[in-house]
Amino acid sequence: MLRVGVVIFPGSNCDLDAIRAVEIGLRAKAVPLWHKDATIDTDAIILPGGFSYGDYLRPGSIASHSPIMQAVKRFAVNGGPVIGICNGFQILTESGLLPGTLLRNTTTRFISQDISLLVTSNQTPFTKHFAMGQRITLPIAHKDGNYQADPATLHTLQENHQIVFQYTDNPNGSHWDIAGISNKEHNVVGLMPHPERALSDWIRTSDGLQVFQSLLAHLEAQP
Repeated sequence: MLRVGVVIFPGSNCDLDAIRAVEIGLRAKAVPLWHKDATIDTDAIILPGGFSYGDYLRPGSIASHSPIMQAVKRFAVNGGPVIGICNGFQILTESGLLPGTLLRNTTTRFISQDISLLVTSNQTPFTKHFAMGQRITLPIAHKDGNYQADPATLHTLQENHQIVFQYTDNPNGSHWDIAGISNKEHNVVGLMPHPERALSDWIRTSDGLQVFQSLLAHLEAQP
């Protein structure tokens, strides 16, 4: 059976949602990984949302120095699929696995709502099941989701097809309407919206299910 690690930091609050998404969307075994763990033995990794270490300093900054992140970096460098959702995205940027940074929303308010997105790359393990330009709906819940990067980085992201999701109606001021990006190798993805909260139409949208089904197809295709 496939094994997907869900990293848990002090202050994580979407870890159970992520575990449930692994069980429903991948039909895989979810493996909780504590922030003090130093080794990883899974097929993929999820960094869930929440307020790791209370979001002191900057969201994700303290978590980026946890022992588990050294193992996550090794896993990512070796080509393992890693996804960071909301606070997980912030942790990925703070740890240098993804470029840019997440700043305070331009409204300065916490935003919690369903949002429309465009899929702008299906070259990652988490977007293979999507069509380019597909419009989807996912929930957001953040106060620091304003993605910022210098012009050179933004153009590099565009040239390498690293912009994975874009807002159709930008809620937080992110440069180029960016809602999610990948690394250059496309195996590490970070996004502010919450696909793990969008697995069934009875909770308004099941579009998040395709993220986990994409990962399942990717992992099953591996030798």
